[in-house]
Amino acid sequence: MPTTSYAIAIGSNRRGRHGAPEREVAAAMRALRGVVTASAIVSSAPLGPSIRRFANAVVTIETRETPPELLARLKQIERAFGRRRGQRWGARVIDLDIISWSGGRWTARDLIVPHPAFRERRFVLGPMRTIAAAWRDPVTGLTVRHLAYRAQAVDRRALRP
Repeated sequence: MPTTSYAIAIGSNRRGRHGAPEREVAAAMRALRGVVTASAIVSSAPLGPSIRRFANAVVTIETRETPPELLARLKQIERAFGRRRGQRWGARVIDLDIISWSGGRWTARDLIVPHPAFRERRFVLGPMRTIAAAWRDPVTGLTVRHLAYRAQAVDRRALRP
């Protein structure tokens, strides 16, 4: 397979072997091979039942791995960091998600690329916009810059009385 590019979202809201969530995210960035660009680490409110804030970042990587091969490697890194299966959206030491792929779409039972929910997640779109604003979503055709703007607009409308 030729070299392709991926956007990987990284998140943590629980201390782990490397320390506070921000340190877990930074350590995960170092654990990934083929990193081309990395966003700053940002803080975000949790989704679902968790009460702990998240540290989030996005990196782009280049690799010859197929999406399933990369997913297997990401799961291996999560396990090495102490991630265990648990409550959906609960506290986690590290979370690595394939957000987008230069190969377009990938659909399988255990993996959908682009990530089905990334278009609404400001904690992904904000950091991704800083390193890959011109990347296009193969489903909508919109750039990450445009998707981030739309997500902010939705949030602003929700805050209006």
